[in-house]
Amino acid sequence: MSENMQPNFLVENHAVRLCAKDGSVLAEVTFPSCGENVVDINHTFVDPSLRGQGTAGKLLDACMHELERTGRRARPTCSYAVRWFEKHPEWAHILA
Repeated sequence: MSENMQPNFLVENHAVRLCAKDGSVLAEVTFPSCGENVVDINHTFVDPSLRGQGTAGKLLDACMHELERTGRRARPTCSYAVRWFEKHPEWAHILA
C-alpha cells in the first residue's frame, strides 16, 4: 500500500479497524467485553489485498495499547490473537 493510500485506524471501545478513505473496512480486530474489565479478542480480519504486510500485527498492537490505556485485560480466543501473544511476551501483562 502506498503512503498516499494509507488508511486510518479507528479505535473503538470493542474494536480496532483499518479503513480505506471511502470508509470501507480493510481489516479489523474485535474484542467484546466478557467480564469486568476483561475482553475476548475473538476475531481478526485482513482483506486479501493487505495480507502479508503485517496489518494484523499492527491491529493487535493498537488493540493492546487501547486495552492498556483503559485498564482492561484480554482473553484471546481468535487463533491469530493466541499466536500473536505467544510471539509477543512483552504483552503478557494484558492477559486475563
